[in-house]
Amino acid sequence: MLDAYHDNAFSRDLIWTVASLVLLFLILPTLVVVPLSFSASDLLEFPPKQWSLRWYEAFFTSAAWMAALKTSLMLGALTALIAVPVAFLAAVAINRLGSPIAGGVYGFLLTPSVTPGILLAIGLFIVLAKLGLLGSLSGVLMGHVTLAIPVAVVVLQPAVNRFDWQQAQAARSLGAGWPRVIGGIIAPQLALSLVAAALMAFLTSLDEAVISIFIANGPNTTLPKLMFISLRDQIDPTIAAISTLWTVFVGVVILVLNARSTDA
Repeated sequence: MLDAYHDNAFSRDLIWTVASLVLLFLILPTLVVVPLSFSASDLLEFPPKQWSLRWYEAFFTSAAWMAALKTSLMLGALTALIAVPVAFLAAVAINRLGSPIAGGVYGFLLTPSVTPGILLAIGLFIVLAKLGLLGSLSGVLMGHVTLAIPVAVVVLQPAVNRFDWQQAQAARSLGAGWPRVIGGIIAPQLALSLVAAALMAFLTSLDEAVISIFIANGPNTTLPKLMFISLRDQIDPTIAAISTLWTVFVGVVILVLNARSTDA
């Protein structure tokens, strides 16, 4: 029945029209920021009356912005390095446990992703304050890893479920331990999914703002937190330049992931 709709020219045009409108609705707010970043005005002015690269220059020559960018990139890399192995082992454990226990564990792991960010940030604030880690890099990293693990699990779980576990059983029957089975058989075959999970964990950390507002401080201030502070205290068009660079970076990452998925 669906083939009949697909062959119908009117239905096909209607689907493309609706899809284009939805895509435009989703992407238009992001595209509006791009011309704002090239405005010469001291205000967020659309459309710009004069064009300039002054806000890009202001970003790359600012010690505060560069320090925040460095902190965010470092946190993103550390978050990926910690979250992906944890998520990978969790995905393997869920696969081997089987339901209904696996369903409960999977739901528990996804809890941080469905909990309102403000509640999670308040909870982390209280715990880290008692541990004396408030404002420290370790404290911010714990918050980012907490958010990144569910994302990595969601990316890895389908790949782990598709894996042929008879290979692992054969290796185990020949005396290989789980570390060797995971590192020598499972991980190499799931390399693409592991890379995708690492990139998603990295982007989750890079984009996180709520937890950073509560926990990050001083030299550990992240770029999203500094952007929020800049918008709160004054209208700074540097935000538009950063947002444009952010959008380009995320777009490149997604294109790379799609290209690798197609090649695989």
